[in-house]
Amino acid sequence: MRKVKEWAYKNLKGDSIIWLIILLLSIFSVLVVYSATGSLAYKYVGGNTEYYLLKHGALVFLSLFAMWVVHKIDYRYYTKISKLLLWVSVFLLVITWFFGANINEASRWLTIPIINQAFQTSDLAKLALIVTLASMLSKRQQNIQDFQRAIIPMLFWIGLICGLIAMTNISSAVMLFGTCMVVLFIGRVPLKFIGILLIIGGFAGTIAFKFGQRGGTAISRVETFFGDDIPYQAQQGYAAIATGGLFGKGPGQSDQRNFLPSAYSDFIYAIIIEEYGLVGGIIVIFLYLGLLYRGMKATTHSETAYGGLLVSGLVFYIIFQAMINIGVTLGLGPITGVTLPLVSMGGTSQLFFGIAIGMILSVTQSEFSSFSRGAKGNQLKNIESIK
Repeated sequence: MRKVKEWAYKNLKGDSIIWLIILLLSIFSVLVVYSATGSLAYKYVGGNTEYYLLKHGALVFLSLFAMWVVHKIDYRYYTKISKLLLWVSVFLLVITWFFGANINEASRWLTIPIINQAFQTSDLAKLALIVTLASMLSKRQQNIQDFQRAIIPMLFWIGLICGLIAMTNISSAVMLFGTCMVVLFIGRVPLKFIGILLIIGGFAGTIAFKFGQRGGTAISRVETFFGDDIPYQAQQGYAAIATGGLFGKGPGQSDQRNFLPSAYSDFIYAIIIEEYGLVGGIIVIFLYLGLLYRGMKATTHSETAYGGLLVSGLVFYIIFQAMINIGVTLGLGPITGVTLPLVSMGGTSQLFFGIAIGMILSVTQSEFSSFSRGAKGNQLKNIESIK
């Protein structure tokens, strides 16, 4: 145990509570995805239930490794490549929109050659926009009232990226847009300029509903939510939640996983409650709230404006997506197809969430290093005063 602690102290820098939260969510993810993919395995891989366990386990490990690598890099480096990533994202979003793999009437994926892995280009775009927005805001703090020089470039990138994402994925675009508004507010952008962003968002949303691939589906889901009929997917999700009880049926004992569509992704929270009960569901919510708390603490203690804005943007995006997924599962909103971050079975989204957490840990590592330097300085001053 002592050697494990020494290894962790040397290799896992930054906020230890965030590391613990991510580890617990990863364990939840592997256990629940393995349980929820049983019927999927029988349908597509001849009953080999370990296939999806190994595949998802490998993705979880890859995301944790990416998190570890990224947290070793000084977060200030990302501001140097953010604009490049943004331009690459625009190119990939346009290519995906017109030539991407069409799944469920939406072209959101490009297939990576050789490894034959689907890559959702919006994942890169979200990360690039948040990193760039944090960088632009931090550099414009002295002239934040200058609409032409300080605000217009940020509004342009937010409108462009969110608009392109909305052409194939309205729910993700809305979440990203909301995150950007929060970051602008934290970055002291005047409310009148945020109001202009709302107008731009409304205009871009209208275009997406009119010409995008998912406008009709989004409208239909909202109408269904406010109507009298409950969709089949929601019915099965409610059944899973209703039969979970206080402590659940136990790991791997879900019945609704055989009937609930997307039990391993969009509605994985229903399986968590069915197998681990209300207690398990509350624990998952508190893990996300813990991540939010530690992220906001890192924001307030960051030694640079860029670090604080970067953490707030990344944390709020993760939390927004988690709360929307949980809310949809509980019947508090229309079905969106949004996954539960760091828990649902996913491809490259799992990797990009790992990268995002790595950036957050990089900021907290810098924060703790600054605190350590300050503490050592105070000790030296005390020693000198004693002498």
